[in-house]
Amino acid sequence: MIAEGLKTPWDKSRAIAQWETMLRDETALLKHPGAHHKALLVQAHAMHRDHVIDRDDLSDLLEQADGALAYAVEALFDRQSGE
Repeated sequence: MIAEGLKTPWDKSRAIAQWETMLRDETALLKHPGAHHKALLVQAHAMHRDHVIDRDDLSDLLEQADGALAYAVEALFDRQSGE
């Protein structure tokens, strides 16, 4: 059974896989952490708005995006402090 609001399990899996590919783009993340974070948020909210993912999935993606931003800020701070 397909959860209410989801188009198909394939659409959901493919959309999340594409989002996760963007999430793992460390080069983009470290080059422009704020813009990369915003792009992740925009994409996650678009998937939710289009009923591809549900609110629990959205929550998970937003948490992962925030974690990536925190990682980038820490990594850039470490680079600047010479660690």
